[in-house]
Amino acid sequence: MAAYVPPAWPAAVSAPGSEDWESSAAAWLLDLLPEYRGYPQVHRYPVVLASIANHTLRGALAGARDGYRTVRTELGARIPPHAIEATLAAYQAEGRRLAAVVTAIDLVERALRGETFRPRL
Repeated sequence: MAAYVPPAWPAAVSAPGSEDWESSAAAWLLDLLPEYRGYPQVHRYPVVLASIANHTLRGALAGARDGYRTVRTELGARIPPHAIEATLAAYQAEGRRLAAVVTAIDLVERALRGETFRPRL
């Protein structure tokens, strides 16, 4: 029987304890960071790949948040107001997506480190 996984667990990754779950985790992580496909020594150990993905995508999320905060001052004099609003909307959508991915990566990394999850009541 496969282990319980939290609601934010990525659909593309099998539950910990199931057959080849670490392979599915590595494949999902490589889809997030395709540039690391060229480093077999990294994806030989999925926990290493998860750590790299966690740092990389947390950085991307921080960059999106920084861009959101500064778009008016950086671009306000160069583009029309409707373009500012569209840029803010793009940052918001991408920020939500990145935050969800970071949460999922964190769960996968914790499972790769041996943590088990239990349903909360």
